[in-house]
Amino acid sequence: MPELNSSHNLKEILSRFDFQFHKGLGQNFLLDGNIIRKIINSLNLSGDDVVVEIGPGAGTLTSALARYVRKVIAVELDQRLSPVLKETLNGIDNIELVFEDALKVDFDNLVEYKCKGLPACSQKSYKIISNLPYSITTPILMYLLRKKFNYSSLTVMVQREVSSRLVSVPGSRDYGNLSVVVLYYTVPEVLFMVPRTVFYPRPEVESAVVLLARREAPLVEVPDEELFFGLVRGAFGQRRKTILNALSDGHIITGLSRQQWKEIIQSVGIDHCRRGETLNLKEFSDICWRCWEYKSLEDT
Repeated sequence: MPELNSSHNLKEILSRFDFQFHKGLGQNFLLDGNIIRKIINSLNLSGDDVVVEIGPGAGTLTSALARYVRKVIAVELDQRLSPVLKETLNGIDNIELVFEDALKVDFDNLVEYKCKGLPACSQKSYKIISNLPYSITTPILMYLLRKKFNYSSLTVMVQREVSSRLVSVPGSRDYGNLSVVVLYYTVPEVLFMVPRTVFYPRPEVESAVVLLARREAPLVEVPDEELFFGLVRGAFGQRRKTILNALSDGHIITGLSRQQWKEIIQSVGIDHCRRGETLNLKEFSDICWRCWEYKSLEDT
């Protein structure tokens, strides 16, 4: 297996296969061995673990992960990387390459299928890691979180500004719909920053590695998750509006008048003049429960 922790070696391999970077895919391949070691150390890996890597790129992190775990399943969208990865991962027998769109993959089924014959302990849950391109960061995180796949942790490398959104709190500038979804399902933590100099080609911004440890149960109890997240989206859809204006204009529940929305919000002790970005998950949950009670009465 060729050594990839230098741009010279990687450029030679990519040139040999006439690989051209696709800007739309946000392809920036990690090179630095120190950063790779920091990522691996943060994953708390064991020899029985199964790791799913979304977007292996040229395979630098992939090959390092394989030394510590039972199996690595690497999901890559760009089939042009097939010959590159076959060379860089040559001789490593516990890596499975899957060329699929991660936004369409059932990860539980994938792990079960690829891990047939392995000890049961390695199939109970798995860890996901990914260096996410900016263009699909929110869609892939929403997909992984809302589908409730059976992973134990999700470690992502994202643009530094996105990392702030993942761990932001009510009232902060970065707090929004994504923040609520992340906090509802996981315990988020920014592990460390990653300089732009450790990638080839170099991106324009710095990155951060964020750990999302899946909660055993969501942070708050709600009667209907679709209603709950609909309320959250409505509250953040027009950030400058009060929570009353945002929800009453959002067509979240058909037939609710502005006055009824005002009564719902005030009935759970929330000032209807507050903005959605100031509400915590418990307050969104309280509104959700009251809306659900209203809908239940209307349906009877």
